[in-house]
Amino acid sequence: MRLRGKKGALSQLEHMTSLVVLEPEAHKGKWSSLFGNDNPIWVEFGMGKGQFVTQMSLKYPHINFIGIDMYDELLARASEKAMKAVEGLETELPHPANLKLVRTNVEFIENVFAENELERVYLNFSDPWPKKRHARRRLTHYRFVEKYIHIMNELGEIHFKTDSETLFESSLNSFADMELITRRISLNLHRDGINEEHVMTEYEQKFMGKGMNIHRIEVVVGEEAIRKYREEKQQEKRRAVAEEKDDQEEN
Repeated sequence: MRLRGKKGALSQLEHMTSLVVLEPEAHKGKWSSLFGNDNPIWVEFGMGKGQFVTQMSLKYPHINFIGIDMYDELLARASEKAMKAVEGLETELPHPANLKLVRTNVEFIENVFAENELERVYLNFSDPWPKKRHARRRLTHYRFVEKYIHIMNELGEIHFKTDSETLFESSLNSFADMELITRRISLNLHRDGINEEHVMTEYEQKFMGKGMNIHRIEVVVGEEAIRKYREEKQQEKRRAVAEEKDDQEEN
């Protein structure tokens, strides 16, 4: 991503201590204390200008959200978006209370989050790094996925969206090689029109305007999440068998 420098970005961030975290390593294992509650924590790695994580924090007020990026300019733009989002709302803070914007590099997230600290990870329109020699830089490469799994709890899930067919294909192979459970795979998320269930990112709106397909997948990694998934699949099978039996009896 090529950024235009935002003059005074760092100074702006330094004055927003209730929203922006510039030294996240100090909060490793203590993010719930920073939020002041024990609500689940969902994190977006590579939040860009922050539209997705901000809107999600408004949609799910009982979830704590963390948006992560490594550029001051993007954090500054995301902070402005977060403040604008609560204009006219009754709130004690100038931004969603359940939202933090964090400056860090995904390479070092094990220094920022403790084991079992997160419940969900969002990867939205990450850099596809299309050249084969750059595969290790993709945020769905197994070396990153292993980091996510380590810091997620028993309900852990990874939600991934991209416009890149090649990145989606390599990600599917990565998840398969790790023998992870995947579900709700879509090669065209908005095939029948805008899927209102999903909060859209800036890139998603841009790509949709060009008629491009949005690929999406969920990866189930936490032990309890896996147990619930398997239980749901068993229930679906039992319902299917019961329906088939009823059809046979009617005929």
